[in-house]
Amino acid sequence: MNNDLAIVLFSLLLVLINVNLMKSQVAFGGEVSSKDCADDGIGTGGKLRPGGYQISCPEAEAIIFARVEEAVFKEPRIAASLLRLHFHDCFVNGCDASILLDDTDSFVGEKTAGPNVNSIRGFEVVDIIKSDLEFVCPKTVSCADILAIAARDSVLLSGGPGWEVESGRRDSLVASKDDANNNIPGPSSDVNTLVAKFQNVGLSLGDMVALSGAHTMGKARCSTFASRINGSPDPHGAVINSEFLLTLQQLCSGPDNNRTLAELDLVTPATFDNQYYANVLAGEGLLQSDQVLVNGDGGTKQIVELYVEDPLAFFKDFAVSMVRMGRLGSLAGSDGEIRTNCRAVN
Repeated sequence: MNNDLAIVLFSLLLVLINVNLMKSQVAFGGEVSSKDCADDGIGTGGKLRPGGYQISCPEAEAIIFARVEEAVFKEPRIAASLLRLHFHDCFVNGCDASILLDDTDSFVGEKTAGPNVNSIRGFEVVDIIKSDLEFVCPKTVSCADILAIAARDSVLLSGGPGWEVESGRRDSLVASKDDANNNIPGPSSDVNTLVAKFQNVGLSLGDMVALSGAHTMGKARCSTFASRINGSPDPHGAVINSEFLLTLQQLCSGPDNNRTLAELDLVTPATFDNQYYANVLAGEGLLQSDQVLVNGDGGTKQIVELYVEDPLAFFKDFAVSMVRMGRLGSLAGSDGEIRTNCRAVN
């Protein structure tokens, strides 16, 4: 049997084995359909719809799930990395897979932008998924949709909620390092900056607090939170727990702390849950942009407190906000293309 065919068939078998597991996890998280977001002000304009590949490539979501499951089993951290790819893609001119493009003679891509360099990862997983899909359904499934579906599957496989992913995105022909530097919220942002960055792309304060919960998984380099542990008073009033501060100072005391990684959530680092919000309330938000959620104005602290008390409310709001974010600036129709290699235009 051809090796590529054997891999795809094995992937499909893994999915069949895990269908019941997926259904039970989705049910626990409170399954969210596109109807829950129908009146959110970010219309799909007929461009995106759930189950968009049921006819053109019915195996698509199963193949993506199987490859994400395989990657998460090997390295649980990759779930956070795939989720982060989708976030950082959508905040730069919409969810169009521009983040996956390598530099060319005509443009400098987004991989070396400040928020992304030495940070975003998971490209090899996307490459494998794309290769499988091109084998089964050539020139059909966009790289942008792969990112959206892989993000959902990463959350689900880590114990979080499920939601219907609207598909039908097309892939961009260009990328922009400058736009990535300007549009993606930074780790030292205050509440006003965070709200502004989200509102600039059409998302609300509530979306910002819910989507910040993605920091319940993953890691960050010491350099991204150096301002939190250098002993200087925080200009934004982002307090820090003294024992937590000592732990971070010891972790980041080496000569090359740019390579040292800290867990965004020390308690349940590989599980998608509401622990992030409990950490923030206790003064143990790793990034300044995490901690300011309970130190700033505008009602963010009340939402954090709600999510600590009601994890299912967080799960539902997170899923709804992910659908909303997934609609940002999506290319459709004759715009863009369906890349055959996610790293380069056709």
